[in-house]
Amino acid sequence: MTHTAVKTLTQLAKHDEFIQRHIGPDAAETAAMLQELGVDSIEQLIAQTVPQSIRLPKPLAIGDSRTEVDALAYLKAAASKNKMYKSYIGMGYHPTLTPHVILRNVLENPGWYTAYTPYQPEIAQGRLESLLNFQQLSLDLTGMELASASLLDEATAAAEAMALAKRVTKSKSNLYFIADDVHPQTIDVVKTRAEMFGFDIVVGKANEAAEQDVFGALLQYPTTNGDIRNDSALIAALQAKKAIVAVATDPMALMLLKAPGELGADVVLGSMQRFGVPMAFGGPHAAFFATRDAYKRSMPGRIIGVSKDRRGNQALRMAMQTREQHIRREKANSNICTAQVLLANIASFYAVYHGPQGLKDIAGRIHRSADIFAAGLKAKGVALVNSHWFDTVTFKVADRAAVVARALAAGVNLRTDVADSLAVSFSEATQAGDIAQLFDIVLGAGHGLDVNALDAQIVANGSTSIPADLVRTSAVLSHPVFNQYHSETEILRYIKKLENKDLALNHSMISLGSCTMKLNATAEMIPITWPEFASLHPFVPRDQAEGYYQMINELGDWLVNITGYDNISMQPNSGAQGEYAGMVAIRKYHESRGEGHRNICLIPVSAHGTNPATAAMTNYEVVLVDCDKSGNIDMADLKAKAAEVGDRLAAIMVTYPSTHGVFEETIAELCEVIHSYGGQVYMDGANMNAQVGLTSPGFIGSDVSHLNLHKTFCIPHGGGGPGMGPIGVKSHLAPFLPNHAVVKIDGTGASNGAVSAAPFGSAGILPISWMYIAMMGSEGLKQATEFAILNANYVAKKLNPHFPVLYVGTHGRVAHECIIDIRPLKEASGITEMDIAKRLMDFGYHSPTMSFPVAGTLMIEPTESESKAELDKFIEAMTTIRAEIAKVEAGEWTVDNNPLAYAPHTMADILDPSWDRAYERTYAAFPAQFVAENKFWPTVTRIDDVYGDRNLMCSCPSPEAYR
Repeated sequence: MTHTAVKTLTQLAKHDEFIQRHIGPDAAETAAMLQELGVDSIEQLIAQTVPQSIRLPKPLAIGDSRTEVDALAYLKAAASKNKMYKSYIGMGYHPTLTPHVILRNVLENPGWYTAYTPYQPEIAQGRLESLLNFQQLSLDLTGMELASASLLDEATAAAEAMALAKRVTKSKSNLYFIADDVHPQTIDVVKTRAEMFGFDIVVGKANEAAEQDVFGALLQYPTTNGDIRNDSALIAALQAKKAIVAVATDPMALMLLKAPGELGADVVLGSMQRFGVPMAFGGPHAAFFATRDAYKRSMPGRIIGVSKDRRGNQALRMAMQTREQHIRREKANSNICTAQVLLANIASFYAVYHGPQGLKDIAGRIHRSADIFAAGLKAKGVALVNSHWFDTVTFKVADRAAVVARALAAGVNLRTDVADSLAVSFSEATQAGDIAQLFDIVLGAGHGLDVNALDAQIVANGSTSIPADLVRTSAVLSHPVFNQYHSETEILRYIKKLENKDLALNHSMISLGSCTMKLNATAEMIPITWPEFASLHPFVPRDQAEGYYQMINELGDWLVNITGYDNISMQPNSGAQGEYAGMVAIRKYHESRGEGHRNICLIPVSAHGTNPATAAMTNYEVVLVDCDKSGNIDMADLKAKAAEVGDRLAAIMVTYPSTHGVFEETIAELCEVIHSYGGQVYMDGANMNAQVGLTSPGFIGSDVSHLNLHKTFCIPHGGGGPGMGPIGVKSHLAPFLPNHAVVKIDGTGASNGAVSAAPFGSAGILPISWMYIAMMGSEGLKQATEFAILNANYVAKKLNPHFPVLYVGTHGRVAHECIIDIRPLKEASGITEMDIAKRLMDFGYHSPTMSFPVAGTLMIEPTESESKAELDKFIEAMTTIRAEIAKVEAGEWTVDNNPLAYAPHTMADILDPSWDRAYERTYAAFPAQFVAENKFWPTVTRIDDVYGDRNLMCSCPSPEAYR
């Protein structure tokens, strides 16, 4: 009789370990993959892959892994330290009521949050339609001609508006004007950006703007203190002097106010946060950005356009700027390579669900609350600072300190940063009882005011708080999409219809190289909707956010340990912003040492396109460094160029492992060379998933890195955003990390400017990375890296006989990703990497990264979260495609009549009675047995990109166009 060993309590508890839930391969699959690779253990594979000279001498100090239950309980206890006061602070952040149908079916739905940026539009038609709705919403509200699919936040959108102004203006001026009643955090971010570009800034009274020779100006409407001002004459006067005028605005106010486009604005921007997106201690939130059609080639970010597919059906895709940074590099309009797609989708559905009348009612309720409050204050002799308002009333009281004390005692936050005044901003969450409480706070007990009586008085007499010449008269949201989904049944079905058009991680592996599409575990996602994290205003007093500070500090300490750096900033709210913040720190460091003349940034030709774009944003001149035939940085060329620029060398921006998917053995030497000339080493964090627990940027010798928390640390991609890009730095760069005009940040220079609107960027999604690290622990994080490398090498080994792997390391190994070369096949058959990408959709797979970093290739990154079974299905898909290419090579199929040329195949294709193709219908749709078990149907076939750009249309088509 065989006796099974009796497990201890500790051994039994191992069943609940998160590590085994996160890492895909089980013990048997691991053994089989190791055998395929000809190694006895993962340790042996890692020894052949990661140079010993950069291996960490000791384990990470994160601690033991925690179960999902334990980690959630700990984080809930931390969150409970946040004080849930009612916030009337405003400044672009407002309590909002996310419709539960959108909360559950979009924000909490992996079908929406695990999708990737829609570079493959045939399998992204759902989120593309939702983003087109967002653009239409932006156009209707702003009165402009062209809108983007969202930017990172209002402040960075304002900075992008300044950069656009400089690109398109005919003015020779170097001076940019900012009205002093713009939100302070926006002024802060724009000033930082201007300093890096070398622009001069003047902040002054709005009515003084046209008195100066400026290339552009930024105004706020309504202003930060709530005032509403008709700036049409000012805008015209500025434009007469060739200036470009940007207006930052509140989208909810624009339901009642005349559109800025009707006032003459050139650019209109703002945050769509109050369209159903929680405050979340500052983000993530979708900014909107709209401008004139004439400036479309200078727009930052993403634009969704309408095109057609091969069958002539309407189809959506990203227009023009699809991969701008990778094409234009340092000449790109911006380094922003994604958007805030998930948040833009929430705002879009919020508008669709409420419709124009519902939104007008919400805006009207907000405005009425402000009217009632103002009427009550005036009745009691309180002086109002602004005579007009939408939602914000600023006022003066003699006993300011006593009022603030009463507010805090009542669990209420007023805006207190306005000089010798107080302000209150109302929201859709405001109720009559809240107004009554505010009267008690401001006026003290016994004031005798009655909210309902004041309301009746306003109804009877009318309101003049919006000037008559600024009352909106133009139509808004007249498109059918905003007028037919107002019941929960209808909006639920609409959300589901769009979701069904999109391929996300909840269907199959997304093997995008350099993008790390790994498991975003449900337990990691749960805390982001807890009210303690979701409902906090970013500018509350610190003692109300102790839970946030605890979580942020613990996460920061872990990331410092993981990266080998000394300090970290959580402010950058995307990878691109992280790059920018890191390069700003480098530039300020050099300037502090009297070496501001350093203006050269070396960048390998294999680098991400955002790298040269970021270097240009800090006014650095880019000098490219060659790679050798093995894909490694050419050290001879590096040394020659470093010597040539000498004391002008500011930095190098390098990715490690390289974008070519290899651990280069000269990386430590590279750092030494750059340092010997006084330069700094910026290590792009895109490939940190191959480093964690094995090596680290700080240990290797670099000075600063951004971390893509939406890659390595499990924040989901959200269909193209949100992201988080905190930066780690060595101690000498710590004094140059970003600070903030409203909330001062410890550990950095007091005078440093901000790079994002909120002090901790998109703080609301940091609990995801906290949960991931807590549940993985030191050992789990290291295992994740090891299995990412194992899975990549297994895929490379199995595909290499069919698609040659372009680059390998000294021992024939790849890092956590590999590049397969399609160019020889293209030459022999005429089949392209694009054809392979589209044919993979018929197998239910998203394409690997296409033609980056080498044209004519595919870059594959399977991550640690995929099992061998899933890898084998992907390998089967790729080898089947190789056999199809062989038939083209052999002449059995022609280059224009084969499954790859016609891919992807829609249901309409398969049911078409005039089928005249050289292959069977069933084979087109079901090329492998596993496909039939879980078929994903693309809803459009191959999209005509050229047609879409030549006939640019970036608004919702008419229903007739759909039909």
